[in-house]
Amino acid sequence: MSLERKGLLEFRGREMTIIGEDIRIGMKAPEFRAQTMDWTSIKVLESTEGKVRIIGSLPSLNTAVCDRETRRFNLEAAALGEEIAILMVSRDLPFTLSQWCGAAGIDQVITLSDQKDMEFGEKYGVMIKELAVFRRAVFVVNPKGIVEYVEYLPAIGEEPDYEAVIEAARKAKTLD
Repeated sequence: MSLERKGLLEFRGREMTIIGEDIRIGMKAPEFRAQTMDWTSIKVLESTEGKVRIIGSLPSLNTAVCDRETRRFNLEAAALGEEIAILMVSRDLPFTLSQWCGAAGIDQVITLSDQKDMEFGEKYGVMIKELAVFRRAVFVVNPKGIVEYVEYLPAIGEEPDYEAVIEAARKAKTLD
């Protein structure tokens, strides 16, 4: 039975139920499967092994805040270098990811769908039971798979602290 928690998030005046436990700094990041834009199911951490990962949890790319967040990380990616992978995970279907990325010109960020495998939401404590979408969160995982930064946003419509995320990723890049 999955852990269900209340009191962490409200949406349109209603208290929501979050499925799964929060990720904490210092813990081993849980591996999860997700689908790429071409419908391939991958083990996400294994596929980016040896890199720092910025993992963003999004309700849907077809919302204004998720659009801004993903575009911002796409711009930041070039300056961060190839040692850092930026992964944005939502419940959007792979063809939606493909269409949105094509229209938005997203070419540095890896967008992933948790629609089929449904592992990320529970393992990272972001699944909103009543809406079947994710609460917004950002995680930085070092090349050894240890969580270096966590930010769970208190409202779906809030954006992460981009500077803190980028700083944590740069710092994680220098850890041995």
